[in-house]
Amino acid sequence: MSTEGDLSASLVLKRGGLARVGLERIALVEAIAGLGSISAAARQLGLSYKGAWDGVQALNNLFDAPLVVANAGGKAGGAAVVTPRGLAVIRAFRDVEREIGAALSRLETGLAAAEPNTGQGLGDLFWSLGLRTSARNALRGVVTAIDDGEVTARVDLDLGEGVEIVSVITRRSREELGLAVGKPALALIKSSFVVLVGDGPPDDGVNRLAGTVVDREDGHEVSEVTLSLSAGKTLVATVPNSARPPAVGDHVVATVAPSNVILAID
Repeated sequence: MSTEGDLSASLVLKRGGLARVGLERIALVEAIAGLGSISAAARQLGLSYKGAWDGVQALNNLFDAPLVVANAGGKAGGAAVVTPRGLAVIRAFRDVEREIGAALSRLETGLAAAEPNTGQGLGDLFWSLGLRTSARNALRGVVTAIDDGEVTARVDLDLGEGVEIVSVITRRSREELGLAVGKPALALIKSSFVVLVGDGPPDDGVNRLAGTVVDREDGHEVSEVTLSLSAGKTLVATVPNSARPPAVGDHVVATVAPSNVILAID
């Protein structure tokens, strides 16, 4: 399989249709395990510290327990530890990748055959099923409650360690997704839908997630602010510079309207 355009044996794990965990991120976790530092791993792999940090946070958000636990240090090089869960993910990924390599060599001939009704190769049809999203936040949780109305449905999701988020979707969407109490789901939230507020009186109609600012990237008009929640998860918000974005270390509350929380499943 050396010809350009042939199938690759590299594994990509998907949750909720999101192709988020591939060889590059597994290699990042492996490098952190060996070097004990996100910044050192980034240098070894030719990544920016920001890119490596984002990769670690995305992995921690997608799994039911953190893969990497990092201490303060930032670009200067704070210590980072790959958890037993992270080591298990690395082993499982590499084992499955080896099996896929053998399987693809057998499947390649069949995938190249044209499908009678479309004339397309089965491989083209297969890879067209991939889905990506522009949502900056993808948080994995477990459904704890469902309240069906005539048209809409309220779905409560437990993200872990007492962090909960509510989504309001159509009842038909809830049925098509097969959402049920006890089943896992992904909450997809655009960063522009996350509003940072002070510790004012709670609004029962809005999700409130308390966290600490762990990163801020400033642009000319907006800043991207990353909050650390409990359960090893993070939440990203884009904040207009006119609103004076919070500084790293500040404790803030993020609000998200339930109608702005999209749900996806494996």
